Amino acid sequence: MSAFFGPLEADGRVPPRQQTRAAAFLISAHGALARQFALALPARFDAAWQAELNAQFYRESEIVSLLMRATAWVPDLALSHMTVSWEMAWLPAPVDGIADHPLAQAIQLSTLAHAVHAGIRPAALLPTEANASDPFVMALRRIEFESGRQLQAQILFLKGPDLLPFRDAVSAALERRHAEVRRLWRETLESIGIVSCE
Repeated sequence: MSAFFGPLEADGRVPPRQQTRAAAFLISAHGALARQFALALPARFDAAWQAELNAQFYRESEIVSLLMRATAWVPDLALSHMTVSWEMAWLPAPVDGIADHPLAQAIQLSTLAHAVHAGIRPAALLPTEANASDPFVMALRRIEFESGRQLQAQILFLKGPDLLPFRDAVSAALERRHAEVRRLWRETLESIGIVSCE
């Protein structure tokens, strides 16, 4: 087991099997976020945080599109059952004690997004000798950059004054989501010979 992708191919590219498994996980997570952001978007914005939902929807869609094109895909029979477990994990989880449905939906979505963007650091798995011009390598670095930007918006919302009365419920939901995302990402990495450095 290694802490990085590899052993790399002769030209410094990440092996296609590792690309396929990692990209499938990332597409599942970011695709679920894109779908949920799309469903959470109201027909008309009544609050500033709703405008941010729109921006996040497009960023998640871009990440999925980028990975679809940048990955060197190979057949992977294990993905069928792995994808089912991932998709089940991304389903909306109720937030206790919040009666306002649109607000509760935004909170559960933001906790999932926060966990995905903070808990998954794909570019950190790239060894220094990875081919910088490889589309997959470039995609992982771009995703990490975008995740940092999106994380700031999620922090502002989750720590904002509107959620002050629900701080305990938000913290509990965030902790649950982080634990789940970390577990799934660790299992995915272990399945391709990478030991997670949490």
